[in-house]
Amino acid sequence: MGKGGQDEAARPDGSGSPGADPDVPVFPFWARTPSDCLAELGVSADRGLSSDDAAARLHKYGPNELERHAPPSLWKLVLEQFNDTLVRILLAAAVVSFVLALYDGAEGGEVRATAFVEPLVIFLILIVNAVVGVWQESNAEKALEALKEIQSEHATVKRDGRWKHGLPARDLVIGDIVELRVGDKVPADMRVLQLISSTLRVEQGSLTGETSSVNKTSHKIHLEDTDIQGKECMVFAGTTIVNGSAVCVVTGTGMATEIGKIHSQTAIIGVICILVWLINVKYFLTWEYVDGWPANFKFSFEKCTYYFEIAVALAVAAIPEGLPAVITTCLALGTRKMAQKNALVRKLPSVETLGCTTVICSDKTGTLTTNQMSAVRLVAIGRWPDTLRNFKVDGTTYDPSDGKIHDWPTLNMDDNLQMIAKIAALCNDASIAHSEHQYVATGMPTEAALKVLVEKMGLPGGYTPSLDSSDLLRCCQWWNNDAKRVGTLEFDRTRKSMGVIVKKAETGKNLLLVKGAVENLLERSAYIQLLDGSVVLLDEGAKALVLSTLREMSGSALRCLGFAYKEDLAEFATYDGEEHPAHKYLLDPAYYSSIENNLIFCGFVGLRDPPREEVHKAIEDCRAAGIRVMVITGDNKETAEAICREIGVFGPSENISSMSFAGKEFMALPDKKKILRQTGGLLFSRAEPKHKQEIVRLLKEDGEVVAMTGDGVNDAPALKLADIGIAMGITGTEVAKEASDMVLADDNFSTIVSAVGEGRSIYNNMKAFIRYMISSNIGEVASIFLTSALGIPEGLIPVQLLWVNLVTDGPPATALGFNPPDKDIMKKPPRRSDDSLITPWILFRYMVIGLYVGIATVGIFIIWYTHGSFLGIDLASDGHTLVSYSQLSNWGQCPSWEGFNVSSFTAGARTFNFDENPCDYFQGGKIKATTLSLSVLVSIEMFNSLNALSEDGSLLSMPPWVNPWLLLAMSVSFGLHFLILYVPFLTQIFGIVPLSFNEWLLVVAVAFPVVLIDEVLKFVGRCLTARARKQLGKRKEE
Repeated sequence: MGKGGQDEAARPDGSGSPGADPDVPVFPFWARTPSDCLAELGVSADRGLSSDDAAARLHKYGPNELERHAPPSLWKLVLEQFNDTLVRILLAAAVVSFVLALYDGAEGGEVRATAFVEPLVIFLILIVNAVVGVWQESNAEKALEALKEIQSEHATVKRDGRWKHGLPARDLVIGDIVELRVGDKVPADMRVLQLISSTLRVEQGSLTGETSSVNKTSHKIHLEDTDIQGKECMVFAGTTIVNGSAVCVVTGTGMATEIGKIHSQTAIIGVICILVWLINVKYFLTWEYVDGWPANFKFSFEKCTYYFEIAVALAVAAIPEGLPAVITTCLALGTRKMAQKNALVRKLPSVETLGCTTVICSDKTGTLTTNQMSAVRLVAIGRWPDTLRNFKVDGTTYDPSDGKIHDWPTLNMDDNLQMIAKIAALCNDASIAHSEHQYVATGMPTEAALKVLVEKMGLPGGYTPSLDSSDLLRCCQWWNNDAKRVGTLEFDRTRKSMGVIVKKAETGKNLLLVKGAVENLLERSAYIQLLDGSVVLLDEGAKALVLSTLREMSGSALRCLGFAYKEDLAEFATYDGEEHPAHKYLLDPAYYSSIENNLIFCGFVGLRDPPREEVHKAIEDCRAAGIRVMVITGDNKETAEAICREIGVFGPSENISSMSFAGKEFMALPDKKKILRQTGGLLFSRAEPKHKQEIVRLLKEDGEVVAMTGDGVNDAPALKLADIGIAMGITGTEVAKEASDMVLADDNFSTIVSAVGEGRSIYNNMKAFIRYMISSNIGEVASIFLTSALGIPEGLIPVQLLWVNLVTDGPPATALGFNPPDKDIMKKPPRRSDDSLITPWILFRYMVIGLYVGIATVGIFIIWYTHGSFLGIDLASDGHTLVSYSQLSNWGQCPSWEGFNVSSFTAGARTFNFDENPCDYFQGGKIKATTLSLSVLVSIEMFNSLNALSEDGSLLSMPPWVNPWLLLAMSVSFGLHFLILYVPFLTQIFGIVPLSFNEWLLVVAVAFPVVLIDEVLKFVGRCLTARARKQLGKRKEE
């Protein structure tokens, strides 16, 4: 295993064994050469670790992840549910009731068991509520954890002599050979072995606080004791590669990394309580007037506590405290549903924002197109500068044997074609593998297509190697042996080109090979290479011919890449790596343009990237949903326009002169906002990252809600600036994903549209259960206030209110989160992001429904006392005494009434007799009236949940069975109500009695009108909406 051995391979700081004694000197990887580091770790840079060795190290050191704090115990989670102020107040009230029961028992000489029923039931209900709260929070947490797993990081690792792409970062072990590229998030602490590019820059502010990126090198540092900033040959977990690429070896994982060392994982309530308490003050505080002044005050602590419990119970009704948990659960479950459709939401609030998206700014390549590149036309230079040769290329896959090049000079490949093949093979970082009977590209699809083209071109002298699966890239390998890459000028979107410095094996002479946008290369080219290899000046005629052919190919939706080279490299003529004096110029990417000048242009290729089949319909859906689509791409203007016509952004013959702009052209316009306000689609070609930012900024200033796609490091600022930043899951860099709100697992535009529809549906469902909970709770508040205002006995006691709010209301509220989307959800214009959740009209609806709930609940209580029958239903068969409304509303004065008597009556299996004290009839005798009130309240809330299925849609168009979960939830809630109504032990606890069939008919008759009232309100709402749309249409026409 080397001199350190496996047991000493990693230490606490990423440089030695995790279990090593801190006093033992650690191995300073930064102060040793790459070969010494590899020897210490017992690994070869050429082969990497074997699978068996990697498995053994993973077993020994554990997965590469930071320690997670143990989740809180179930008991602790339950206790946390009691942190709510309202729950604590209610708990205190129950304790006081318990103490009063003991006090009464001590005074009377015996303790009655029934006195403890109410406080014990309150305790039980609060415990049930806590358990439900824990369940909801656990569901939300599990959904979020599942999303985190889907979005886990991956790495490119060399094992068993082959590069493995997409290995989960948690499976990395010490000694793994890893390739890092621009945009990657470093998954572990590593020692840089070799720079693939000319420079490597890393942003490590998460560890050091530095705001600017730092250069990294493969050279050892001569100080063994230095800080993080001084370890210039080390890259650390959690940092990001912002420029360049390199091969590194893992030196520390998990908690043995540098980041592992620093890892560390209510006024309205009072108003409601006090208001209700004060309304009922006359019941526990009495006095007499002497000479016009109050005197002889009498205070009942027991009644004071009772009405305090009612006040708190009312606060429970008024404030839907379970709402945050229900919303979180709805959002989390919604994101899980979206993940199944390849849209991975990273931030929960963005789900709601998706629903009000008004503009989608989309990249073209890979999002609107398949990103399956294939060369279809090769253009080379002829015998004279003003002549071009065109070769048609067949094949649409990455299989080199799929198709051929027509009219190809197999036996006489001239110098010009050889130079094109050399540039396409060497100025290229892609690779192709054969797996499970298919050819898979790794790296940029454009570069992979160029390597396939090189294989179809063959080699000088007519030699064409075998093209079976074991010899995929023989031609590319031949060119790699012919010249060694010694330096790389990485691609950037400003100069739109990539260059490599290669050293020819035979002559040792350096050559600069460049590929990039044809127009840009022509601007930087001074010469042109002819068929025989001779070089002449690039005159205007030759340039015009190339540009004319380019426009014709771009108009056919071909993406074109040019090829050029340079022989006179000045200070880079002898460049051979980091030690060369000229290397300092390669550390600054801004200098690359000055190197890539006076080029020799030698030809270009047209690549086909077909549009995705489903994109055309997705763009039509956007148009129907009132969402504008803007395409922002780095491609040539003609190519992008052709694709946009093909996918439906523009019509086939539409005049798009005012809709299509090059990035620089648009930025120079004085009336940019006016252009962005156009109702149709827009195209911005040859766009740079700064153009994306400016477009997003202008759109947001105009009040638009912008969704922006991006994949590169430089796209991160625009993704952060957009309301919804959308990163590509396949081609996107880790930097772009970190800056995004959502990641597309399939890089598909139609997935964005599906996500917008899902976002609208989730928002509608949130409104549904909020509408249900608030309107129901307003009804409960209205019933308590009406009771107090009318002066009648309390129809609902605290235990019953708590049962309704904390138990029976829960299932329907949760089930409303599963409402199916409205059929026309993507045919409505997007709502404004600043639209109020509760508009004046919605509030009016809540108040009307709430008022009816209060009237119905209190009304049936009054009816039982004052009417022998109602709606043809006999209510006096139990023998109870009827009283006048005046007597009921002044029941507190009953002791002063002369000759007031009541008959005994039967309720359930119990007989009530008030011969000793007839006035107890208004408290002890209200059990049947209370049961009717409670049953009406529960039934109304169940019917009201049906109203919440749609904001404006009638139950005739959206019947209850569209959401079977709601029907199940209603059955559960009714089942719970029947449980306390017909189980004798529970009826005593809740102070109710069983109802007869006729009495249930009355309950339904009183409760069902809430559906009819809301149907009328929905109809009015639809009329108001239609009128508003009509007026808006008129204003637009004007």
